Amino acid sequence: MEQSRRCVLLVLLLVTEGLIQAQSQEEQEVTKPWTAKACKCDCDGESPTELSGITAYGSSFPGDCMPECPYHKPMGFEAGSVSPEQISCPNEDQYIGWFSSWTASKARLNSQGFGCAWLSKYQDTNQWLQIDFKDVKVVSGILTQGRCDADEWITKYSVQYRTNESLNWVYYKDQTGNNRVFYGNSDRSSTVQNLLRPPIVARYIRLLPLGWHTRIAIRMELLMCMSKCT
Repeated sequence: MEQSRRCVLLVLLLVTEGLIQAQSQEEQEVTKPWTAKACKCDCDGESPTELSGITAYGSSFPGDCMPECPYHKPMGFEAGSVSPEQISCPNEDQYIGWFSSWTASKARLNSQGFGCAWLSKYQDTNQWLQIDFKDVKVVSGILTQGRCDADEWITKYSVQYRTNESLNWVYYKDQTGNNRVFYGNSDRSSTVQNLLRPPIVARYIRLLPLGWHTRIAIRMELLMCMSKCT
């Protein structure tokens, strides 16, 4: 039932997205590094493939690419269109002193310099990084990097989502019905891409670190599902 509901919502949102794009070219925000790379449908299996320096993990449904997004576009972590107020983590009031430069809002792909990532103050599996899109979006992929200036990164994580704050959090599942474990980074600078097949239809998304090297550290971008390449 949950799967059917997600598929119906996905179709409706894709149709709406197509109509909005046709009516307003100005709202088509294109991030240059992803225009060519993201506008491809990759139906490879579970093994990683290299796409212009990005390690891409394929479908968790081998041999079956549906339902999936025809095209992907960055949400705007790197570009800045995702505001600091939309990104949060637990115990934010305790990020003071040195940690005030490494808050959740710093978790932006390719960020450089001091304060270039979210560094969790606590190293345990109770931590999460939450994004509020303000309205329901179709999320088709997750990109992660480690801390830019030290060997700190997450090695694996799970994902939760919900369509509004009154609902319980739901784990993204694999094809066996278990909570899917996404493989993360193995160094500080490489970008690892995990595509979501099927995509997530939600307003809120959480990344929950399950493993890390030295410290929980994240720079990230989310990909939005598009009905056509823009």
